[in-house]
Amino acid sequence: MLRSSLSLSAVSLLLGGFSPVAVDAIQTISAVGSRFFYEDGTQYFLKGIAYQLVPDDPLIDTEQCTRDIALMAELGTNAIRVYHVDPSANHDGCMKALADAGIYLFVDLDTFETQIEQNDPHWNETQFDRFKQVLDEFQKYENTAGVFVGNEVLTTKEGSAAAPYVLAAARDIKAYRDEQNYRSIPVGYSAADIAELRPMLQNYLACAEDPDDRLDFFALNAYEWCGVSGYIQSGYRELQRNASGYPIPIFFSETGCNAVRPRTFDDQAAIFGEYMSETWSGSMIYEWIEEVNDYGLISYGPPAPNAPPTDTLVYDSYTRKGVPTPVSPDFSNLKSQWATLKPTGVALSDYVKSTSTITPPACPAYTAGAWEVDPSSPLPTLGQTNMKGSSKVQVTNVSGSGSPPVISATATTSTSSTPTHLLHTGAASPLSLPRIAGSNYVASASLLIGFVIGMVAVWL
Repeated sequence: MLRSSLSLSAVSLLLGGFSPVAVDAIQTISAVGSRFFYEDGTQYFLKGIAYQLVPDDPLIDTEQCTRDIALMAELGTNAIRVYHVDPSANHDGCMKALADAGIYLFVDLDTFETQIEQNDPHWNETQFDRFKQVLDEFQKYENTAGVFVGNEVLTTKEGSAAAPYVLAAARDIKAYRDEQNYRSIPVGYSAADIAELRPMLQNYLACAEDPDDRLDFFALNAYEWCGVSGYIQSGYRELQRNASGYPIPIFFSETGCNAVRPRTFDDQAAIFGEYMSETWSGSMIYEWIEEVNDYGLISYGPPAPNAPPTDTLVYDSYTRKGVPTPVSPDFSNLKSQWATLKPTGVALSDYVKSTSTITPPACPAYTAGAWEVDPSSPLPTLGQTNMKGSSKVQVTNVSGSGSPPVISATATTSTSSTPTHLLHTGAASPLSLPRIAGSNYVASASLLIGFVIGMVAVWL
């Protein structure tokens, strides 16, 4: 019965959303089971860049976006992540430039004032209103592929009390998305790479019986592969083991260790190759602009420590606008890596045949001093705060079983060398300072209808 209900819902969603697509339109992205797909049924792997030129919003300067996007396209980029945006601003120019280049956006919903805090976890109307404003603004763009409800909120095992609040935010923003009849843009979380929290947090955020109470995707900020390394010694094999069989899409939302220079990005061959591409949906490189942390792929000129405060082009001693110049050899190294890595993945029409076997992981048990979350209790309600002094943090009622999520959208022991960031959207990690952080086609009605009929046959 559960499988049949899911089938009818998915078919209704697909048929209801079908309409001819213009030749110059960008395909939307869907999350089905543990993978992302383009509308034409081919699998989508992220080759992304963290893009935050200025603290407030880099997507309002169309002229600068256009310059940068041209070079991103040369690099092979098909996604960017933006940590801070102004939902009241006009983003049409930058979003169109991105769409024209086949680049999708993953955007964080929070701000420094509304982020979920590890030390004082809460989820209230003020936070929710801000999250909704960002979603309201970016849901209208076909190349919005996903939104984050948090970034590195949990950074220590003592922070496990905050996990239910992350999940409560995801639950409520997903419900709001659906109430507004928006496209089902996937809602996810970007986690810090903290060995003592993995895989508990990763599994907890995807283990609910009800798909409404789990994430649509999970992402990891990992800086384990540094210099000359390999799949085993880097710790990536352990990351893969922890992610094997994961029921929702998982990808690297930040990577690109710079502890050894120059960066060669050899880890990309593992992520997009035979070891991990069956599980992981790609990666995002930190970061686009060169600044004090020395992670940039491009620069707009040499450091300007003596620039006067009136110079609006300079922030924190680095120029934030102009003609982007590749940082050598990092830019060309990444370009060379991505040019050779072209995983084909699986066709959606074939993949849906196996989704009925996907089950959520077992929820991590309450463990004093390690993972203090009770898997038998409901998620926090809007306005609820953590009861300090309680022996257990109460969260959602989950059983570790259920049907695979079908989300439609546009769009080891760690030896981590997390970068020193300038600004940050989440609680600062012990290893880091705060951070500042499609192709065109003609839709085929017959192909889609055939796929829908196939889905009905599979799930019924």
